[in-house]
Amino acid sequence: QVHMVESGGGKAQAGGSLTLSCTVSGLAFDDYAMGWFRQAPGAEREAISCISWNGRTVYADHVKGRFTISRDTAKNTLHLQMNNLKPEDTGSYYCAASLVYGLSFIKNLDAWGQGTLVNVSS
Repeated sequence: QVHMVESGGGKAQAGGSLTLSCTVSGLAFDDYAMGWFRQAPGAEREAISCISWNGRTVYADHVKGRFTISRDTAKNTLHLQMNNLKPEDTGSYYCAASLVYGLSFIKNLDAWGQGTLVNVSS
């Protein structure tokens, strides 16, 4: 059974930083692209970033220069460093595994976690 557990969410003020982490078990971590997506209340899922099995990365335009995705193969862990947070970043953040690399991973989800809440105030 695949388990993906996000952590690191919470409250932050605009301009602040948060680091999200996701521990993965039950799948061959190195065989998958890993991504982060978020969902605000009443909104659709939004792809944030994706990292390939060999370390390539891609970001949504509105987070470029602010967010950094990384993966630790030895620990089967995915991270998202979020800097210069904006109120628009508020929402639930989910890590996901996909056999597709790119922001289109959000349409090809093999597994995802329960999410961690991020609340950014002005």
